[in-house]
Amino acid sequence: MVIMNMVQAINNALDIEMSKDENVVVLGEDVGKDGGVFRVTEGLWKKYGDNRVIDTPLAEAGIIATSIGMAVYGMKPIPEIQFDGFSILGLNQLINHASRIRNRTRGRYHVPMVVRIPYSGGIRALEHHGESPETYFVHTPGLKVVIPSSPYEAKGLLLSAIRDPDPVIYLEPKRVYRAIKEEVPEKDFTIPFGKANIVQEGNDITIISYGSMLRTVKQAIEKIKDKYSIELIDLRTLTPLDTDTIINSIKKTGRSVIIHEAQRKLGMASEIITRINEKALLNLKAPIKRITGYDVIYPLMKLENSYLPSINRIIKGIEETMNF
Repeated sequence: MVIMNMVQAINNALDIEMSKDENVVVLGEDVGKDGGVFRVTEGLWKKYGDNRVIDTPLAEAGIIATSIGMAVYGMKPIPEIQFDGFSILGLNQLINHASRIRNRTRGRYHVPMVVRIPYSGGIRALEHHGESPETYFVHTPGLKVVIPSSPYEAKGLLLSAIRDPDPVIYLEPKRVYRAIKEEVPEKDFTIPFGKANIVQEGNDITIISYGSMLRTVKQAIEKIKDKYSIELIDLRTLTPLDTDTIINSIKKTGRSVIIHEAQRKLGMASEIITRINEKALLNLKAPIKRITGYDVIYPLMKLENSYLPSINRIIKGIEETMNF
């Protein structure tokens, strides 16, 4: 085991796969000599050369389109889009092509591509640098959507993503890049898609979250750990979504609070609540509460902390649900 932050864990996963398979290539803006805007790919260009770690023009649609072509013809491209807001420029290629090629060719061709995107807010960045666009990708059949919450999760999920035959959107919560350090195995290991992590077990209430919000949720739970027996679920993957773990937990606790950073309207909480209503409505002891971002444009740094779900908002939501 080695102590790593998320940047180091992702870099380590990329290094493992590139050393094993010459078809794995990294491409994007400044990913080569500079090691990426967050230095996630640092050292890979020097080790593998500019045929496998490719600095591209500033053209997100072109990066995605090129990667699709490479994937269809047998390579395993890992394009990086520098910031979440810029991923929208590649939606045409992702929605109309990457997600459909396996169906379009009746399984003759696959798109084994991992789109890495630094994701979500909390770092006092500029406009288009703090978005949470996961709903766009989750709504698209044919795309898998992964959001790690810690260094350990980041490595295991990325190794699974690179080996997956279908296109994967891998959203990296930039607020967690260097905020958490933990033991991560140096060896090769994977975390399967579609299997949520029960971070802690409990009997009173189910808390569901993912990505950077998991750290905030843990801090909130720590403050009220003596009052309630709280079950905490980290979704890990939004597509596929582990409905069984969610439903089994709800049947045990009868209460739930769902926390995510993205806007409330049509956010993941809406889908999760619907599935709970379909499969465990009669087990509920209280309405399910959502603690999310607001339905506004992501604010600039002065108002950023007012937008993000806070420890106090999470505790209030838990208390209201428990006291319903």
